[in-house]
Order: sequence, then structure tokens, then C-alpha cells
Amino acid sequence: MSIARIYQRPKNSMSSGRARTSIWMLDFAPAEAKQPDPLTGWAGSGDTRDQLRLTFPTQEAAIAYAEREGLAFTVLPAPERTLKLQSYADNFR
Repeated sequence: MSIARIYQRPKNSMSSGRARTSIWMLDFAPAEAKQPDPLTGWAGSGDTRDQLRLTFPTQEAAIAYAEREGLAFTVLPAPERTLKLQSYADNFR
């Protein structure tokens, strides 16, 4: 039985916007290790749950789904947002 993890999407580090950061995700821990393919050398496994990511509008909805489906899950807390307050004049100090 694989373990699901429920977490809130982090902010994209390449932009200042917070689009889609209120979405909660549910994905599964890998059930087996990835092995290199002898022909191509790409890493892969027979675990198809690794490709599955479900989105939910709230944490409660994600937990309700996991409980309804009988999934073992862990909830990862959302990262705390820290503001770096600075003014334009700080560029010249």
C-alpha cells in the first residue's frame, strides 16, 4: 500500500505572482525504485501511480478523498511566507 501526501502548491520561484498557490495536491510516494532502461538509459519503473497527481480546492477536500478511498496519507504543512521588505534606496547602500 502506497502512502499519499497532501500538500499546497508552492509559489513558482521564477515569478513574483501567486497564481495557483491555493490549490492542494495529492500525489503518491513511489512504490518501487526507478531502474535504468537497458536500451535508452532512461530511468523508469512499473509504478504508474507516480504519474498521478490530483488537485483539490481545499485541504479538507483532499483529506476527505483520501479517507473515502482508504488511502494512508500525510499532510505536509504549507510553507510560511516571509516578506523581504526593502525600498529602492536599499539598492545603493
